[in-house]
Amino acid sequence: MTASPTDAPATPAVRFAPSPTGNLHIGGARTALFNFLYARANGGTFRLRIEDTDRERSTDEFLASILDAMRWLGLDWDGELVYQSRREERHREVVEKLLETGHAYRCYCTPEELVEMREKAMAEKRTSLYDGRWRDHPGPYPGRPASIRFRTPREGTTVIEDHIQGRIEVANADIDDWIVARSDGTPTYNLAVVVDDHDMAMTDVIRGDDHINNTFKQVLVYEALGFDVPKFGHVPLILGPDKTRMSKRHGATSVMQYRDEGYLPEALSNYLVRLGWSHGDQEIFRLEEMIEHFSLKSVGKSAAVFNPEKLDWLNAHWMRSKPVSEVSELLLPHLAKRGYEATTGAWLDRAVETLLERAETLEQMADASKIYFQSDVSYDEKADRKFLKPDIVPLFEDLVGELDAIEDFRAPAIEAAYKKVMTTHDTGLKWLAQPTRIALTGGTVSPGVYDLVEVVGKETTLERLRTMIEHVRGKAEASAAE
Repeated sequence: MTASPTDAPATPAVRFAPSPTGNLHIGGARTALFNFLYARANGGTFRLRIEDTDRERSTDEFLASILDAMRWLGLDWDGELVYQSRREERHREVVEKLLETGHAYRCYCTPEELVEMREKAMAEKRTSLYDGRWRDHPGPYPGRPASIRFRTPREGTTVIEDHIQGRIEVANADIDDWIVARSDGTPTYNLAVVVDDHDMAMTDVIRGDDHINNTFKQVLVYEALGFDVPKFGHVPLILGPDKTRMSKRHGATSVMQYRDEGYLPEALSNYLVRLGWSHGDQEIFRLEEMIEHFSLKSVGKSAAVFNPEKLDWLNAHWMRSKPVSEVSELLLPHLAKRGYEATTGAWLDRAVETLLERAETLEQMADASKIYFQSDVSYDEKADRKFLKPDIVPLFEDLVGELDAIEDFRAPAIEAAYKKVMTTHDTGLKWLAQPTRIALTGGTVSPGVYDLVEVVGKETTLERLRTMIEHVRGKAEASAAE
């Protein structure tokens, strides 16, 4: 029994099938992206199916979060959402067909018997498969509920010719007589997914390679029902920087958490597509370029390692590629989170321009923007001792006068004022720039000093420079009195 791929069909149909028992995480987002790109690259359809049969853990909040994440990444799907929970009658119908054709049977094992079976297998160092004790029993067993098990062939092998992994096979004797419907009648995942994929006319199933064992079972169900077997592509998992499976200990794993931390959808999708797929040496991809070049043949077999520094680099690139006004708009909620009141316009655009070079995320930019929103400045003690010395007072008294005389308070005029003072006092920019930064921000790290002064504004700059001058004088007087 073999499931094998060929080249992409003329109109491939693929799906992404998240469960609303949690948020959309990085691994799922990459799987969704690969499905989306495969469909769009080959003129096919990309469907979204919500596998919400876990009624206790599935929530509307998680569903909304998943859909928001898909939209944020630009992964628009075709057609209406399909809800697996609304298809239970169809699943039960197929279970009955499997019973009628002898491809399934009723099992009356008690939970205690199943535990005993597993413990015995472990003690004998055997695979803990179901031992088939009800496989050929006519039943029923009065007083006991029955689960429904698939009658796995005892002979032969099941083979998958995988888009990504190549040929994979397993002996049927190593596949369990697994449960297709529980004792309460509810169908299990491996039955429901086959029926749904068949009824949705899926030509290809692209998902994580942790599903490979499920795929062998599902191929047998396709064959038993006489359904066409789709082509499979199993994508390797994503590992954290320490080469273990990606988890919360590695940082953000939810797509929307990355959004909240100031990453752009273009950067995250660009990064995700390069986790296991390549097109030559190209690193930067617009979505249109991904669609143009994507092929499952270029997806690697090995697990990809998540590199946060690479994502930061890509995010910085995409932020600097956008119009400044668009970055300003995106920055607003991050400013609001810090209690900074701002609106889009020329002033915020200019502030963003001064911060773009140093920031890798919108959150970093919002942190750095404190210098433009703080009402009080506290001087760093080390910087104060090093740069705020009595001999700078004459320089800054002249600088205040020069700045106060500027009518068009922008960087070119501000630079001219600084250069005039440097010439008059025969000094370098360092002894004007660093004290200016301390006066305006409290520290010595900031955007270029002329840009800084422009964005802080004339009134505030003059006020803070005068306060700094008085501070230096006060230190000198206190020192002289000692």
